Amino acid sequence: MQTRRQLLKNTAVGFGSLALAGLMEQSIRAEEPNLIARQPHFPARAKRIIFLFMHGGPSQIDTFDYKPQLEKDDDKPVPFAKPRVVSGATGNLLKSPFKFQQHGKSGMWVSEIFPHIAQHVDDLTFVKSVHGSNSRHGAALLELHTGSDTFIRPSMGSWLGYGLGNENQNLPCYITVCPSLTHGGANNWGSVFLPALYQGTPIGNAGTASENAKIPFIQGATPTAIQQLEQRMLKDINRKHLEATGPDSELESRIKSFELAFRLQTQAPELQDISTETAETLEMYGINNGPTKDFGLQCLMARRFAEAGVRFIQLSHSYKWDQHGGLNGGHRNNAMEVDQPIAALLTDLKQRGLLEDTIVWWGGEFGRTPVSQGGRDGRDHNPHACTMFFAGGGFKPGVQYGATDEYGYYAVENKVHFHDLHATLLHQLGLDHTKLTYRYAGRDFRLTDIHGEVVHDILS
Repeated sequence: MQTRRQLLKNTAVGFGSLALAGLMEQSIRAEEPNLIARQPHFPARAKRIIFLFMHGGPSQIDTFDYKPQLEKDDDKPVPFAKPRVVSGATGNLLKSPFKFQQHGKSGMWVSEIFPHIAQHVDDLTFVKSVHGSNSRHGAALLELHTGSDTFIRPSMGSWLGYGLGNENQNLPCYITVCPSLTHGGANNWGSVFLPALYQGTPIGNAGTASENAKIPFIQGATPTAIQQLEQRMLKDINRKHLEATGPDSELESRIKSFELAFRLQTQAPELQDISTETAETLEMYGINNGPTKDFGLQCLMARRFAEAGVRFIQLSHSYKWDQHGGLNGGHRNNAMEVDQPIAALLTDLKQRGLLEDTIVWWGGEFGRTPVSQGGRDGRDHNPHACTMFFAGGGFKPGVQYGATDEYGYYAVENKVHFHDLHATLLHQLGLDHTKLTYRYAGRDFRLTDIHGEVVHDILS
């Protein structure tokens, strides 16, 4: 008869094997690609993100970062060294052609080109010290979307899908509406080494009018018996192949993608049909007006996708904000196209109780220089400072954070890098950016790589 001491000694290795087997099983289940909603690392303040991407780089000093000293020193040389790397030759200081006024109880300064957004400043969090690492559109877009301006990495929306799954099993976790096919193109919404199920689903592209942008290959009819048989047969073939080859994340992702596409047929057509919206809603979004129709439709669809449980929704106002020349007319027209729709989206989300757990995020890939270009009616790229704003999802409303120098050239106070921005957004969705990792090619990857600090001061 064995004593308890002898029993433990003889079976110690066996207990370790059992524990290892349990851990491996959990790991396999965690790695299996699926859209089932998963628990965050800690209680979340938000469930989803709507990213309003202003492709081209809006000028912070012509939108939300008012600089009175720039007006005083207009056409004078900048009194400090310009960055060593610039896109082209630049001239003297150039004041904004637009007037600024303070709005709301918070007294936020807003350019005259955003009269509708100005009415919502008490719901917004302005971060005026955002900066990146690259002055070129392609690299800056990749860094903003994926955290790297050098390597191909999974996009933020894909990381959210991998970390949290989706609220709705019949829809993709990541939808990007009218994305650009340039400056990185699909790399900006790709899943790369994450399971393919988490990549962005593009609806149209920058060359497609929003009214014609639809989820592809969805006919709007209930799947027929033949389609059901085809789907079942395809699944059986793939499963048998999977049993023969062993675990294969790519094949498993492909199976899940086929299943999702099959389920999409029943829900996507109704979701994209806005005929049930009231005339007042269409008017609020500016859908009956020429200049605001296109982005108004995008914003309305974003609200519908958010209601339906999509985790990450990106809208792109593509590629219009790159005013090396024609700043006055270009920025004025761009703002006219997006101002009313964005304000309507904020109003609509708030009225429906969605803003509380939805983060609305506005910004571009970089800012613009306070010095002139293009005959004193344009500005160069400026990765050293840009302004972004946020609403909902636990962000402090009616505040501004960070500051640029007196001309708006460099972020100088409470600087927020793209890595910090990503860490903060993940935090609001209940994810620790240092723990949201995926092992690939022998190392653990994460959205923020080895960087990133959560900016707690802008969170309520």
